Amino acid sequence: MQPRRPIGLAFALASSASFGLSGIFASALLAGGWSPGAVTTARIAGGALVLLVPTLWLLRGRWGAVLRSWREVLVLGLLAVALCQLAFFSAVAYIEPSLALLIEFLGPVLLVFFTWAVSRRAPAMLTLAGAGVALVGLALVSGVGGEALHPLGVLLALGAAVGNAGYWIAASKADSELPPIALAGLGLIVGAVVLVAASASGLLPFVATARPVVLAGATLPAWTVLLLLVLVATAAAYVLGILGARRLGATLASFVGYSEPMFGILWTAVLLWLLPSGMQWLGAAAIIAGVVLVKLGQVDRPRVSESPAIVEGIPSP
Repeated sequence: MQPRRPIGLAFALASSASFGLSGIFASALLAGGWSPGAVTTARIAGGALVLLVPTLWLLRGRWGAVLRSWREVLVLGLLAVALCQLAFFSAVAYIEPSLALLIEFLGPVLLVFFTWAVSRRAPAMLTLAGAGVALVGLALVSGVGGEALHPLGVLLALGAAVGNAGYWIAASKADSELPPIALAGLGLIVGAVVLVAASASGLLPFVATARPVVLAGATLPAWTVLLLLVLVATAAAYVLGILGARRLGATLASFVGYSEPMFGILWTAVLLWLLPSGMQWLGAAAIIAGVVLVKLGQVDRPRVSESPAIVEGIPSP
């Protein structure tokens, strides 16, 4: 294993663990009367504010690098943050959240085929097999059953999948001129502008309350839970994800990202004492097996740039 891979895997898993807490924090706010749009907008805008100062500090005297990296900033901000959030919460108005989550997490699979198209290099059969096994595991973990497939809901969820793939494309650019914190900060700023505009226009209903909320059996001020959502499940999660993706590459990092719902189940068990079902344990095992197959599919295959068609505008040779 390459020296950068263990560190990258640690960063990627830490990112998934951080993102996995977002559901618990967000659920507490939703139960307290917040709308999904308000939680999302406050989360992304708060993350942008938290990273603003370190971003400006890291970019002092390096604004030329920002101009040269405008594509990856827009891919992260518009696709990974704004489109993903808007499309997902629009989709759940028509289909079950578990199904919308499953479709959103098609992002890594889309990425495999996107890389195949732009590099003209077919993925290994183990990679394709790993994608299928991981998707089955995700379906089991998410608890997807026989929900009706509303066409508009599915289409919107596919938009979230494109945003999910965009995150890994922008995050994995190993030769980026932007430090991970700066890229995350700029991307969150772009995403926050779009989400605030969507909330102000009524496209994303915004309802927030100041009354206390309940988290893991404790009654806390809403701002405390929101702060945890912003610091842990947003700012830290995005930065750690970029650190991991730059070391693992987009494909492997995106499949490691399938551990996010697994961590969500783990945090639910630890904080809320809700134990996973046998089917969810089976799904977790399938996700791990899928990631292992994807990794084995990359053995002896030199890593190629997986994001140039969007980030640089030209395909890989």
